[in-house]
Amino acid sequence: MSDKVTVQVRYFAGARAAAGIQEELIALPAGATVADAASTISAQHGEKLAGVLTACSFLLDGVAVRSPGTRLSDGVQLDVLPPFAGG
Repeated sequence: MSDKVTVQVRYFAGARAAAGIQEELIALPAGATVADAASTISAQHGEKLAGVLTACSFLLDGVAVRSPGTRLSDGVQLDVLPPFAGG
């Protein structure tokens, strides 16, 4: 069993603008959660993304994340979705 998980993070809309990239791979310790991933990407990309993340929702392999304590498995895709306006 590996002591790390690799997560593909995809950024959308304002989160993409704040991160300055469309997607990236991050490595986290085994047992890491969505909250851990958010903390890691916030630290990597600075205050602008950190501010956006407070209002974001997340999809884990296309399914809405209801709890930031949701554990991540190796190879999952985490989508970062800021609130969208529209009508």
